[in-house]
Amino acid sequence: MRIIKTSMLQEFWASHRDAEASLRTWLQHTRVADWGSFGEVQKTLPSADYVKVASGRPVVVFNIGHNRYRLIAAVHYNTKIVYTLMILSHKGYDRNAWKEQL
Repeated sequence: MRIIKTSMLQEFWASHRDAEASLRTWLQHTRVADWGSFGEVQKTLPSADYVKVASGRPVVVFNIGHNRYRLIAAVHYNTKIVYTLMILSHKGYDRNAWKEQL
């Protein structure tokens, strides 16, 4: 898969060192993946969740750093592109305000 905005991930781990190893692992798994459906995402990363946001569009939420953070991404299976949208703390994710932003 092609990942768009890896710079966002690098900026995040620069200020959240505890997330760096998990984000690098996510990058490795995602780059070599050839996902054609959410089911295939879950085979690679079983903790991934499928969520519909306020716009009605689906996103995939990945647990990062032993559940301390959430990486929210749009996965376009037809073009094999993953757009990283945001990374939140577990607490920030639970507020659900992010769903209105997407």
